Amino acid sequence: MVRISRIALAAACVVIAGVAAGCGGVDGTAVPGEVDVRKLEVGTYPVDAHRYDQNSAGKGSVLEGIRMADAVAPTYLVDPSLRYGRGSTVVADSAKAIDFVANVSKPVLDKRKFVVGFSVSGADNPDPKGDTRPTAGTTAITNFVMRFPDETAAKLAARELEDADLGVSPDNRKLPSNKYPDAYVHWRPGVANVGAFYAHKEFVVSLFIQRPRADGSDLLDWVERTLAAQTPRLDSFRATPVNQLDSLKVDPEGLLARVAVADRKGHVPDGRKFAIYGPDYAVHSASDESATRKLLDDTGTDKIAVVDGSLVFRTRGVDASRTLIDGLVNTMGVEFDPVTAPNDVPNAKCLKLNAIGDNDRDFRYRCYVPYKRYVGLVTSDKEPDVRQKVAAQYALLANSL
Repeated sequence: MVRISRIALAAACVVIAGVAAGCGGVDGTAVPGEVDVRKLEVGTYPVDAHRYDQNSAGKGSVLEGIRMADAVAPTYLVDPSLRYGRGSTVVADSAKAIDFVANVSKPVLDKRKFVVGFSVSGADNPDPKGDTRPTAGTTAITNFVMRFPDETAAKLAARELEDADLGVSPDNRKLPSNKYPDAYVHWRPGVANVGAFYAHKEFVVSLFIQRPRADGSDLLDWVERTLAAQTPRLDSFRATPVNQLDSLKVDPEGLLARVAVADRKGHVPDGRKFAIYGPDYAVHSASDESATRKLLDDTGTDKIAVVDGSLVFRTRGVDASRTLIDGLVNTMGVEFDPVTAPNDVPNAKCLKLNAIGDNDRDFRYRCYVPYKRYVGLVTSDKEPDVRQKVAAQYALLANSL
């Protein structure tokens, strides 16, 4: 399952209370063999072809953080049992970074000129309903990759972050690694978790790993397994030089402009609300990471555009887009039931959250909308709104291509 969570997106999502009765016509041209999109009920959603400003508006580091989503290893690559993606996020500055490292680490991050980071988490069990923390007995990994200006800064930051972490408690102890002698690893005897910092190129990998038992050798083994999965990702990632970050383009292929939204104004690069990701973005939040990775590979899905509470996937072609929808629907689990999609939008499929689901975490409705090689995913808590979004997403894709 690819999860679009209200926890991350609630502030950005616009919910229309009902169908707007007096909406004007829809721009576009009827194409033989296709739906006449001018007749679709899209409410107030704009559906004309559009292009966002490509200027980073000083958010080049955020754009780099978005790129880093494919530089951080999904947890199933550490161990196949870690199939439950717990989500991911761009960490835009040091103030946000201390959500993932000790509060006392902020001066280190500022001194070493932290650029941006990307954090992912996964586990061998899903989080309990209504909770955002793994239970005791769960194996869970949080892998936070931090970017610094250069290798020297990264090496100094790793050592200083370790010193700061060790100083939090007099009970903390080091765990030397023979496989990664430059890694800084520490734990508190009797506590079933471990922390680590490892500098690699201009990055620092920060790990927090929870295990069912407090065994130092076991915890160290999991640190080493995680680093073995992570370092090749950093080796293959081409970092943008710091002095070129603001030259990164916001939407170079026009994918963000193909996501139906209520308001196109005021968007700036934002990892949760306005971003273009590679396919691993979907894996990081999937309820079955390896199955989702296979589905994305099989369908040639190479880009995912995120705007507010909606997504557009770009696949290999028409058949692949239908296959992607079937695969996404089939992995949603027992907490969603199929419901009738709007009849005037070809091959759309919709789901509704049932009593088993978590209303605090998921939107009530989600629908999948195919058009040629693209798949739109729209969400809402209101049925009239989600139906308008389905129509708007189809019309926008048709008008954009």
